[in-house]
Amino acid sequence: MALDQSFVGRSYPPTDPYEVGREKIREFAEAVRDANPAYVDPEAAKALGHPDVIAPPTFAFAITFKAAGQVIEDPQLGLDYSRVVHGDQKFAYTRPVRAGDRLTVTSTIEAIKSLAGNDILDIRGEVHDEAGEHVVTAYTKLVSRAAEGA
Repeated sequence: MALDQSFVGRSYPPTDPYEVGREKIREFAEAVRDANPAYVDPEAAKALGHPDVIAPPTFAFAITFKAAGQVIEDPQLGLDYSRVVHGDQKFAYTRPVRAGDRLTVTSTIEAIKSLAGNDILDIRGEVHDEAGEHVVTAYTKLVSRAAEGA
């Protein structure tokens, strides 16, 4: 069953603040095998003009995908998550995510398309810091595969 087009443009409430910690950044950098010293060494980050360690660019996915859960779990939307695959991910940064940031995410449904029986859902996640300043926008594309025989 195709997703309801009237949901395009719907925004969900901002998430509770997520406090970015140095250890989380270090663990993430280690997991993605990125040895950039600015991710683990405050002095290396300061030498680049940052007040503390910064996170790898894809770190924001962990925060924004969790926030997209509001969209995914919206019973009115009717998305069958058991059929969903992650189609694409993009980020547009104003500045890097830094240790000590307290970030909130507001998710908005950007587009809903049907293609060959598959539903394609585009979600935009706007990430702001505690002062309300924009940090990054995440663009997530989810594909809900057509049911067998559909």
